[in-house]
Parts: sequence; C-alpha cells; structure tokens
Amino acid sequence: MILNARLEPVLYLFAGLFGVAGVALAALAAHGGGEANLAASASAMCLAHAPALLALALGNVRLRTAWLAGLLMIVGTLLFAGDLVTLRFSGSGLFPYAAPTGGWAMMLGWLAIAAGAVLRVRT
Repeated sequence: MILNARLEPVLYLFAGLFGVAGVALAALAAHGGGEANLAASASAMCLAHAPALLALALGNVRLRTAWLAGLLMIVGTLLFAGDLVTLRFSGSGLFPYAAPTGGWAMMLGWLAIAAGAVLRVRT
C-alpha cells in the first residue's frame, strides 16, 4: 500500500495534465489544419486515460495494482501522444515505434487493473 500512497499525487498530476492536453489537442485537431488526425488521436488517448488515472488515485487503497497500472498508463500515454504530437509539428516522431510501444504500455496498464481484481487487498 505504501507504493500506492506515494504514487497518488503523481496520478492526480497526470490526470490533470492529460485532461488539459486532451482538450488542447482536440482544439488543435478542429482548428489547426495540417494533419488533424494526429492531434485527434493524441487527444483521444489523453482524454481516455485522464479519468482512468483519477480513478486509480481515488481507488488506490483498494486496488493492489494501482501503482503499476498508473505508471504504465502514464508512460504509454506520454509515448503514444508525444510521438503523434512530435510527428505533427516536426515531421518526425520521438523514435521508431514510440507510438506502438506507448500503445502496448497503455494496454498493459488496463490489464494491470484487471489483474487487480484477482490480487485483492484484504480489508
């Protein structure tokens, strides 16, 4: 539980940052021209994972795998959205396979939540 408690403020921080980034990227996709699909995809991932991180922060006492799920989602979203935004603005991504690596990390984060159902915290 100690690790979950230490991670709680980080989850709140990234939930807020991903929420802001998601809305800003949605506006960019709607009004920015260029390759709007890249900004729209990055926005969708940010907005999908912001409330998930918030829920993990709120439920960290009851979910033993909250720390793992949260870290995987944070890293995954940063890689996936960061690669698409970098590609949109500079014409090249962060590094080869950054977006797919981020996608896998996000999926593993969701699986960590599912694993938490089996690894229940005793109350």
